[in-house]
Amino acid sequence: MTEPAAEPMGTVHNLDEHRATRTPAAPAVSLTKDTTTPAPSAVDAAPPSSSRARRAVRRAHALATHDRTRSTVGFVVRHGGYFVGGAGVVAKRGWEGRTTAVHHRMRAMALAAGDHQAAAEWQDRADRFRRERHERRIELVHKVPTMAKSAAIGTAAAEGVLLLVGICMAIHDRELHDVVAPTLAAIDAVRALCWFVGIAWGPALGLALVACLSHLWRAGHKAETAPAWARPTSETVDDVPITPSIVVKALSDLGVPSLKKAIKEMADGAAGMLGPIRLAGCGVEVDVTLPSGVSTEEVLGKRRKLAENLNRHEHELHMTIPPAPRTVRMWIADSGALDQPIGPSPLVIDEDLTADMRKGRAPWGQDLRGDVALISLWQRHMLITGLSNQGKTASLRALALWLAFDARVEFRLADLKGVGDWQMFDGIATTLIQGPTDEHVMEATHMVEGGVEEMMRRIDLMRELTAKGWSQDKIMADLRFNPLVLVVDEAQVAYGSGAVETFVSDSGAVRKGAPYGGSKNDSRYFQAVKKVHDQGRAVNVTIWEGTQDPTNENLPKRSREGNHIRASLVLGTESQARMAVGDSAVDAGAAPHKLRQGLDKGTLVVAGDGIKLAPGQPSVTVRTHFINIEPAKEIAARAKARRAGVETQTADEPAEDVDHLVNVLDALGDGKRIQTQEVLRRLISKHPKTYGDWELHDLSGVLRKAGAEPKSTRADNGKSGVICVSRARIEAAIEGREEAAERDAG
Repeated sequence: MTEPAAEPMGTVHNLDEHRATRTPAAPAVSLTKDTTTPAPSAVDAAPPSSSRARRAVRRAHALATHDRTRSTVGFVVRHGGYFVGGAGVVAKRGWEGRTTAVHHRMRAMALAAGDHQAAAEWQDRADRFRRERHERRIELVHKVPTMAKSAAIGTAAAEGVLLLVGICMAIHDRELHDVVAPTLAAIDAVRALCWFVGIAWGPALGLALVACLSHLWRAGHKAETAPAWARPTSETVDDVPITPSIVVKALSDLGVPSLKKAIKEMADGAAGMLGPIRLAGCGVEVDVTLPSGVSTEEVLGKRRKLAENLNRHEHELHMTIPPAPRTVRMWIADSGALDQPIGPSPLVIDEDLTADMRKGRAPWGQDLRGDVALISLWQRHMLITGLSNQGKTASLRALALWLAFDARVEFRLADLKGVGDWQMFDGIATTLIQGPTDEHVMEATHMVEGGVEEMMRRIDLMRELTAKGWSQDKIMADLRFNPLVLVVDEAQVAYGSGAVETFVSDSGAVRKGAPYGGSKNDSRYFQAVKKVHDQGRAVNVTIWEGTQDPTNENLPKRSREGNHIRASLVLGTESQARMAVGDSAVDAGAAPHKLRQGLDKGTLVVAGDGIKLAPGQPSVTVRTHFINIEPAKEIAARAKARRAGVETQTADEPAEDVDHLVNVLDALGDGKRIQTQEVLRRLISKHPKTYGDWELHDLSGVLRKAGAEPKSTRADNGKSGVICVSRARIEAAIEGREEAAERDAG
């Protein structure tokens, strides 16, 4: 095919044709789909593998970071961690229960704390545990042949019984095959049992596996063995870690202009004012050296604001004054750590626990660092106070329960609430008074006064023994100086009581004497407590008081300041806190009034020398173990088993029936007329338990009722002499009583 001849370059046939040659024609629109495949371009012709890989990576990343994927993975990892970690927890428990691992750990803790006596006790327990375990294993080895022999004998005896029954059946029915009928029936029963076990074995094994996994999961969940990132986030505020920058920022925003200005002017960002941040129990501790011009009181007074600046509640920040000048020591708890229980008392979980008042220390609880809080009670008077229903009685009773395991200690106890909180000491205490009335206050006063008399007797005895050359240690080891502990719970009832002593004068008139209760100097109870505080410690006579809501009216200053150990639960005001633990402790940062009422039950601020304190610190905060009534009864029962039988005298009933006339006649001896005071002295000497609290008016009243009232003798000058008890009148009263009894019987 030949091509047309080319036309001249400048020739134009018409305008439309010229435009067609200059402008490309638009493609024609077709209503049918073009099925032709266009030729690939150079770009489209490149292999798509790299773009597909990128798309796959993006899709995989989106899938991996999707919220649903994260929650699913977290769920699987969390619960898998609970199962695996729970298995470890259960295995550790089993190992510790069958080995001496716990004993060695407790021994190491005791050695670290410097308590070599406790370390020796734990070593003895470990040795005893190994010895008993060996004996059990040897006994089990010896029992295996015996058990096999017993099984064979039992099987033969059972078969013999079956054959005997079969013989009886064969004789009765005259059928020989009935001899083996019981044996065949027993075989069928065993076969049926095996069939049932075969059917139920699978479901039972499945249920056992589910129970085992559930136990492992609960153990792991309780111990929080899953990774932190997989555990669900709580709805509470996150535990913000304490760093130097956070502490400096919190101090800067405290609202103290001089402190804020000084922090801004420090070249090192105020890092130099902070000591190292140390781990301390369930929190951290840091010392802050304040710049010149800023007093510690300005910082202590803003505790709430400083705690909030540190993202903590007020009760999670404790501030004290260390020995260094211009320094505040801050202990900052982990968020929510102080709301967790500290665990049961060693008295509850350790049935072999012993006590030694002189050398030992009572396990009371834990301090804020998480260390065991041990308190020495040897020759120390104690006061525990706080608001009502905050754990005062439980805290005081926990110490008494521990001390009850020391059989040398004698308790005389007055519970002026009288609702049974101390009933478990019946059989431990020689005196147990329970009740809130004036009569109970009178009995409590007599009890403390009896302690004063015992104290004076010991002081006289100590002088005699010292003159004989006895050493102090030998005197304290003498049984006549065994510790005597007077306990008065709800002592504010005694300090606020209006009970007054009444007596009958020689003329027959009823007169009033000194008041039993009250907070003034004429109060018999107050004076008795004061005397014990002054001299009782030297001869092992101590007194513990528990009281509510300390004020000058229900807790006199002289009484509260005579105690070696002063502890306080939550209080309402700072003035009450100063009365409870002392001005110096509050000035140094002790703040029982900052505790939370109802939430910090059993948490005590303790001041005194009976408990371990940080250097330069006058107080420590202790979270005490709570021992409920039923566990307290069990502990008291164990203590009673280690003591000789103690006859407890209560205020409601006398310990025994006493014939006062016979005792008075015996006290008169061969004398015809003996001075009343001398008769009372002889009665107290012969029957101290019965007449130890008696006074002259008590003796006169008893004799007056019997018709043998003491009479005044006549002197040579005709004037009245001394009041004497007449032997003839006593004998006449006894004879008249016997004649009246015979007439009534007739």
